[in-house]
Order: sequence, then structure tokens, then C-alpha cells
Amino acid sequence: MERDLFDEEHLLFRETVREFLAREVVPHHARWEKEGIVPREVWKQAGELGMFGFSVPEEYGGAGVKDFRYNAVIVEEIIRHGASGLGFSLHNDVMAPYVVDLTNDEQKQRWLPGFVSGELITAIAMSEPGAGSDLQGIRTTAVREGDHYVINGQKTFITNGINADLVVVVTKTDPAARARGTTLIVVERGTEGFQRGRNLDKVGMKAQDTAELFFENVRVPVANRLGPNEGEGFFQLMHNLPQERLSIAVAAVASAESVLEQTVEYCRSRQAFGRNIGSFQNTRFVLAELATETDIARTYVDTCIRALNAGKLTAVDAAKAKWWTTELQNKVIDRCLQLHGGYGYMTEYPVARAWLDSRVQTIYGGTTEIMKEIIGRSFDF
Repeated sequence: MERDLFDEEHLLFRETVREFLAREVVPHHARWEKEGIVPREVWKQAGELGMFGFSVPEEYGGAGVKDFRYNAVIVEEIIRHGASGLGFSLHNDVMAPYVVDLTNDEQKQRWLPGFVSGELITAIAMSEPGAGSDLQGIRTTAVREGDHYVINGQKTFITNGINADLVVVVTKTDPAARARGTTLIVVERGTEGFQRGRNLDKVGMKAQDTAELFFENVRVPVANRLGPNEGEGFFQLMHNLPQERLSIAVAAVASAESVLEQTVEYCRSRQAFGRNIGSFQNTRFVLAELATETDIARTYVDTCIRALNAGKLTAVDAAKAKWWTTELQNKVIDRCLQLHGGYGYMTEYPVARAWLDSRVQTIYGGTTEIMKEIIGRSFDF
């Protein structure tokens, strides 16, 4: 179906992003996968092109525009260029609402200019070794001592964990209060007692730095707390998670579309039994099914983007988008890999790398099972 989500300015921005990725990212990405990290310089180059902080007010260097379509353009192009090492979507789609909407004027002056320029890379530390999707079960504590919090605990699976300069840490300021005892506190690079552990060795997304973080008597000024009051962190997370989940859905559909396009071309050229494999009925039926489901997913996700821009995207609708599209992404890529035969198992082929990169999509940002639980609870039995 013809897509009508974007205006002319988004299409022009897409060309800028494409040129940047083709010039500064694609030629180097294989090396970054071996090194397990993307150089910080790439973040600064992207910042110079205005690829970060669209919603940041102009006075702090941003565009001052709350339009998730710009975010979607970046996510889609990163996926289509196979640049899974870039943690830009975490920075733009997940972190921006925290550092833009929950900060006071002093915090904005400290952090937002660097956020926009790419000089300050951000991360959010939610998951712990014993608490993944269960955010109420976290054990990292922040004890108030005068004008400081003293943080102790451990986080894991933290995207941008090695490169990050600002880490929003999900802490317990009142462990007995469950959801109402959660507070978000920003820990800055170089703070005493804040240490980074391993750059984790993952199945896919090899160039994306994903780390363990350790906090041992880390003293952080109360001035680094997000929001005016303690105990609001869980509700701040719940408010912002729909945008994060929509970002994952955008990536899922873009990945499914990209791999499907590559597979159609492969089926046109690959010969078996004296003819191209696309001429076999089974191949056509498989591709027909995948193309139909991908188009349907695209339509729903674009509707969700419009709803987010209008301030109407619900947690339930975002959960529907997240679980359905990520499960579809894995299905599409797996079946496309099968159509590639033995070549599909070779990592020199994009379908193999996409297969490895896609598996985490049904896990992070809330597992498929958690998404179904969110939707199921909405029926109010």
C-alpha cells in the first residue's frame, strides 16, 4: 500500500540520514562489530546533522519539534542499512522524554546541549540480574543523606552502557513502598563508585555496547533527581514506556520489510532445477503471506505514530504494536532465511545478520508475555 505518513520535510530528512549512514557508518560497521562498540565520534557527526533531540527546545540547541515521524525516519534507515550498532533510538526515542520533560531549568542547561550535539550519550538503567520485566522488583537503592543520594546496586543489559555519559538509574528510595518507592536519578560519567562491568557478548547486535553497571556507595546530588518529588519514578517509567515500545515496533516492521525486499530479489536471481526459485508456487505463497502480514503491521504502526503525535497512544495499543510486530519480524526473517537455503546461514548475507539481530526484539522493552499481560488486564474481568 502507498504510505502517506510523511511530509516533504521528513522525506528530505530521510535523504540526509541515508547519506550519513552510507558515508560514515556502513563502510565501518563490520569493524565495529568485531570491536563491540561504535566510536563516540560517530555520535558527534550525527549531532552536527541534527539527528538528536528533535523535541529539545531551541534555546538548548534542539529543533523544538515534537514529531515522532523524525524519530521513525532514523530508526527505519538504521535498520535498512544494517547498522544495528548505533544506539541512536535509545538516545532519541527512550531517553528524550526523560531529559526533556522531567528536568528543571538547571538540569536542562547542564544536559540538553550535549544531548543534542552527541557529546553526551545517554542510557537508562532498569534491568537487574534478578529483575528484568518486573520493575517493581528492583533492588538498587538510593538512600538520602542531606543533599545527596547514596546509590548501591547492580544493573545489567544496559544499552549504550559503555559509551554513556548520563545514566538514568531506576532506584528504590523506599523499598517498602513498592511502586511508590521508585525514584529516577541521573548518574554522570566519572562519579566515584560508579563502575562499568563487561561489554556483554550478545547473540546479535554485536556493535551495540551493552553493559553491566555497578554502583557502590555512589554519592549523587539530589539536584540530579528527575522530577520534583521522590517516589514518582515508576509512574514516570509507565508514562514513557509506550513511546519506547513503539520505537521497537517501528524497527521491527522496517526490518521485516527490508529483509523481505532482499529475499524477493534473491528469489528472482537464484536458480534451482533450471529456473529461478521465485517461480515455484511454494515460494510465491510464502512471500505472499509475509508481504500481506508486513503491510498490515505497517498500517497499524503508522496509525500508532499518528496517535503518539496527537498525545493519544495508550499503553495497551503500544503493547499490541510491540508484541505483534516483533513476533512477525522474527517469523518473516526466519522464513526468508529458509528461502535463501544454505546461503541464508552465512553471515556475509544480510538476512543472516538480521536473523541474529532480531531475536532480542521480543525480549527487551518488555517481553511478548508482558505485552499480552498488559493487554489482557485491560479487559477488566
